Amino acid sequence: MHSLDKYEKAILNLLQEDASLSVAVIAEKVGLSASPCWRRIDRLEKDGFIKKRIAVVDRKKVGLNAHVFAQVKLNAHGRANLDEFSRAIQGFPEVLECYVLMGPVDFLLRIVAADIEAYEKFFFDRLSSLPGIQEINSTVALSDIKSDSALPV
Repeated sequence: MHSLDKYEKAILNLLQEDASLSVAVIAEKVGLSASPCWRRIDRLEKDGFIKKRIAVVDRKKVGLNAHVFAQVKLNAHGRANLDEFSRAIQGFPEVLECYVLMGPVDFLLRIVAADIEAYEKFFFDRLSSLPGIQEINSTVALSDIKSDSALPV
């Protein structure tokens, strides 16, 4: 893995802000000509610095008004089968993020649903029915103070 130079950092910052920018616009903003800029972007993608280019959708505008964080603790049997839990979570589109934690709980999930009733249905019908779960604590987010996907490069 190579370290990022000032041009690559500038390119990453621009793409994190707006991935639809053309190579010509990016090149102009970072002070390169188009060809070397394109080569740097191509290398950043091939080396995995850029995972994918996406549109960030407003969850409320598409009807996902409930934003829930769930802390999941597995029992001893569940901990022995972390792969099984992980595979099951991959199949739940409501789960946007899942992290393995050190500490009193095993996983932190970020979940969206149409409303609290939809989350309740997901909770009882799907999440809590997974094998090996000892405890789930859900916390409903009331509002977003800061929500950003851009990394400080």
